[in-house]
Amino acid sequence: MADLPGIGPVITEDGMITDAVTQTNVKVVGDAPAVALGNLYSSLAHSTGILFQNSVGSAAQSNMQALAATNQGVMQVYSLDTIAGASATEKTAEIGTSDQLDTLLTTLRNFNR
Repeated sequence: MADLPGIGPVITEDGMITDAVTQTNVKVVGDAPAVALGNLYSSLAHSTGILFQNSVGSAAQSNMQALAATNQGVMQVYSLDTIAGASATEKTAEIGTSDQLDTLLTTLRNFNR
């Protein structure tokens, strides 16, 4: 064995060792697309799961709000005397409608002057 100045002894390489290292590197490079797609599919599945969880939670919250609104409406209907309320609304609608329109028309004409 000869020594290279500043480097050290020269070591001869065995062909079987270099072939094994080369084949290992080729296998790593060949597996990279499969690993990348595996990571992509895993991430996609996780994101889709979160999407469905959010959808179910949103639907549940929407149903609760609809139930609460229905409950409030029923409580209002039961808390009022509906016949008295209807007759009062009818009287209010009949009385003063033309007077209110005349007043509005007069006010608008005054603004145009």
